[in-house]
Amino acid sequence: MTDNRAVRRTGLGMMLLFWMLFIGAGTWWFHGYLENQRNPNAHLVNAVEGESSVVLERNRAGHFLATGRINGEPVEFLLDTGATYVAVSSGLADRLGLEATGSAWFNTANGRVRGDLTTLDEVSLGGFAAREVRGSISPGMEGDVALLGMSFLNRFDIEIRDARMVLHPARAN
Repeated sequence: MTDNRAVRRTGLGMMLLFWMLFIGAGTWWFHGYLENQRNPNAHLVNAVEGESSVVLERNRAGHFLATGRINGEPVEFLLDTGATYVAVSSGLADRLGLEATGSAWFNTANGRVRGDLTTLDEVSLGGFAAREVRGSISPGMEGDVALLGMSFLNRFDIEIRDARMVLHPARAN
């Protein structure tokens, strides 16, 4: 009888281990699925220069969110054609070591705010890089998502159709 109990305990332990691994793997997969729904363009952070265009997909909320780099550091960007500059929060500016070069008033969706101007040594997205990009440090912003504004985007031809945005290097006039 004692051998039978040992076999049952071993079987119960194996079944418990199986379910723990199954739930852990399911949680890991589901988290990745949700993250891909939030930022379907996260892979762009690893793109190499020389691409002829960058294709972005809308996220589940309808925004163009992508991972790029500011001064070599990975940053999530919310592409905003209504923003004049690449705007970062005070916390993100501190993390990136950005220094204010002046101050200015900005008209935002939340009203008029005073912020600081800065210059970003390099901003890159999907293999496209730009140097000496004007930026702003906006105290009203929170979190680590930066607004990728026209100080970067005006260097490209932008085509938006349905759930896609395509950036091409700007054609010379």
